[in-house]
Amino acid sequence: MPGFSHTAVVDAPPARVYAHLADPRSYVGLSPLVVAVRDVRPTAGGVAYVAVERFRLGPLHWDNPIRVTMTGQPDRSLASTVVSPGRVHLTATVTLVPAGGGTSVTEHIEIQAPWFLRRFAAGQARKVQRYRLAELGRRMAAAGQ
Repeated sequence: MPGFSHTAVVDAPPARVYAHLADPRSYVGLSPLVVAVRDVRPTAGGVAYVAVERFRLGPLHWDNPIRVTMTGQPDRSLASTVVSPGRVHLTATVTLVPAGGGTSVTEHIEIQAPWFLRRFAAGQARKVQRYRLAELGRRMAAAGQ
């Protein structure tokens, strides 16, 4: 499946954006599906953790534990590899580039999934990506005040 990207400019320097994105606990609420982060442990060159995504359908919900491994180049980029139940694999690469007094944040996502989950997984990833970059902008603006 081809990848897709989205870019947003946030009102914070790359170092602050990187520090926020490099902390797994920041993803609770930064990603609209992530309701918990657990089992955070350092790895060679990064961190591994389990994020719990909550999918809702009316009054019902399903918690989906996903394994994430994140590595980075401080103040420049972060790469996350996600393994989800159902053989869904996602790779997200975030690139940080100084932009005036802020940072241009580009996230590129690649997904591999069985044919019957591919459309759903890609649709969810696109929605989450746009929300996450908008929320990151809100958080960085609020932190700068």
